[in-house]
Amino acid sequence: MRAALDCVPCLIRQTLEAMKRISSDPISHEILIREVPQWTSEIDLDSPPPVLSQRIHGRLREEFGFEDPYRLEKIAQNRRVLSLLPEWRAKLDAAPDPLALAVRLAIAGNGVDLGSHKQAGGPGLRRSIQQALSEPLMGDQEALRREVEGARSILYLADNAGEIILDRLLIERLGPERVTVAVRGAPVLNDATFADARTAGLDNLVEVVENGSDAPGTVIEDCSESFLRHLAEADLILAKGQGNYITLGHETSNVFFLFKAKCRVMAEHAGVPLGAQVLARPHPGTVGALGPPTRQDS
Repeated sequence: MRAALDCVPCLIRQTLEAMKRISSDPISHEILIREVPQWTSEIDLDSPPPVLSQRIHGRLREEFGFEDPYRLEKIAQNRRVLSLLPEWRAKLDAAPDPLALAVRLAIAGNGVDLGSHKQAGGPGLRRSIQQALSEPLMGDQEALRREVEGARSILYLADNAGEIILDRLLIERLGPERVTVAVRGAPVLNDATFADARTAGLDNLVEVVENGSDAPGTVIEDCSESFLRHLAEADLILAKGQGNYITLGHETSNVFFLFKAKCRVMAEHAGVPLGAQVLARPHPGTVGALGPPTRQDS
């Protein structure tokens, strides 16, 4: 998927938000907002949006020395969701179909703006997750169930901090002994890194690997050889988030994408309504051609 023109103002906004997390100096903000349009004019819009984001944030590190502007926010996200883990684990244990609920919970985690809730484990976060769980899910859960049952090895591509805590609940239902979790190779935005996987306790549950890249997605040519071996050898890949969908959709057919369509460009590309919660996969025999997900409300 190539970037749309609408991606450019989004990149500028995203970069300014990163700056504000590090500095409250309005002069620095002004310098940045004057320079970012020049940066964007130099990038290739034929590249997918996560590649553009990677390059812009690379320039941000070069110019201002920011290694991880979202570090404190990610720590807070993880703490908030960790406080809810016992409650949701108990609900899964009591559910008539724990796997189906765990899948929906993982997708709900991709859509909830975890950083917007001030109280750790407060009612706002709990309500947001519950609301997301009550929304329709577009996708074939039974096809996923069949693939999960037949897979000897599963590669789980994580997306964001906070969200990765809810991912753990799905991973526990998949059978941790056959799951490998992949995270970003270096900080970018609020994407999950090895530190977030460790906070979620995943390093004591499954094998956790870094993909060798600081792109907010899975850009094959930028990933490490060791990660690519895991990708090639997995019977089944579960890929969380829009960034993984955009970058990996044309690379493999044994994948399910779990995400919420959070921007218009993304929704139009996926052929789903804006805001939809989606479980999608490529058509058999046509790698990268995603069919319209069927709607399932249960």
